[in-house]
Amino acid sequence: MAGEATSSKASSALSMKLLVDTKAQRVLYAEAGKDVVDFLFSLLTLPVGTVVKVLSKDSMVGSIGKLYGSVEKLDATYVRSADARNVLLAPAGGFVSGKLLQLPEPAAPVTKEVYRCASYSYTQCYNQVSTVKNLPCQVKNCSGKMTAPVVVVVPSTGSGDSDGDGDSEAAPSESSAAAGAGFVHGVVTYTVMDDLTVAPMSTISGITLLNTFGVTDISTLQEKAVRISYTEGLEMLKASLQSKTVLTDVFLGKKRKT
Repeated sequence: MAGEATSSKASSALSMKLLVDTKAQRVLYAEAGKDVVDFLFSLLTLPVGTVVKVLSKDSMVGSIGKLYGSVEKLDATYVRSADARNVLLAPAGGFVSGKLLQLPEPAAPVTKEVYRCASYSYTQCYNQVSTVKNLPCQVKNCSGKMTAPVVVVVPSTGSGDSDGDGDSEAAPSESSAAAGAGFVHGVVTYTVMDDLTVAPMSTISGITLLNTFGVTDISTLQEKAVRISYTEGLEMLKASLQSKTVLTDVFLGKKRKT
């Protein structure tokens, strides 16, 4: 069973071919299909709050991670509502259902904790839950706080149906519909440069690129097939915010000055 799960995850990962200059230890460019380009373009749909969420605030360059952490730590007394907090910490956007577009999420626990009013003073207290602990109960005249943990079972990764009846819980949003269709046509192969510049590929453009890089000895060139799983996707997102040699940094493990 474990072998089958591993195989399934591997088959769902994206793939592309890198042209590597082994002498300079750099990626010249990559050949990629529609799925990879759709993933790269989907990074542009991610709100800043979502980027911080998926990369973790401690890995962010600059101060945006500190800003995100401030919202996390701010007491519920000062936040207008739980919805206001969620808009900042988990904004909607290209990050759909806990996944980067087109990339399978790594295995994770299938439950998460939410909180219910601990006082149960009114019947309505049973009908309200919060993902943030210690928020005041929203039932009128109730002085309780959301501190009683409630375990909520969520669908496994990739499932759009929580009750198994084949019906989705809600109609897809416009952004998720666009994500399903992607952003580019799949009739051509695309060239992805080390700095993530994307263009349709042709034989002439490939020769031109080699001349641009000053490659005179083609024996130093090596083709390398790579897979883009959720982990590599996060690494590419992070590198794209810090570097102009994303493919080299992520797939050759070499940090280069831009």
